[in-house]
Amino acid sequence: MERPNLSYIESMSGGDKTFERKLIDIIKEEFPIEKEVYFTNIKSKNNKLTAEIVHKLKHKISILGLEKSYEIAIAFENNLIEGQYELQEDFEAVLQLITDYLKQL
Repeated sequence: MERPNLSYIESMSGGDKTFERKLIDIIKEEFPIEKEVYFTNIKSKNNKLTAEIVHKLKHKISILGLEKSYEIAIAFENNLIEGQYELQEDFEAVLQLITDYLKQL
């Protein structure tokens, strides 16, 4: 499985470490909240709201350099809109991967 990284953040910052830290701090603050919203909505089988939070989370997935995981998020979002739960396990594995990574930062 691919590993999260800060390459995209570093390329956007132009070497500005303060900017990088702010962006990382925003992700560290928002991600756990969005993840919790995801699990609340998936548990209640609210596909529309679950798809909306997956849409938000996929941007963080992209920012953390997870290209294959981003594709999983897109497909899972589309599945949810159609009332299907294929890729749920894969998507939740991505969420755990990011959770573990953010703890290290």
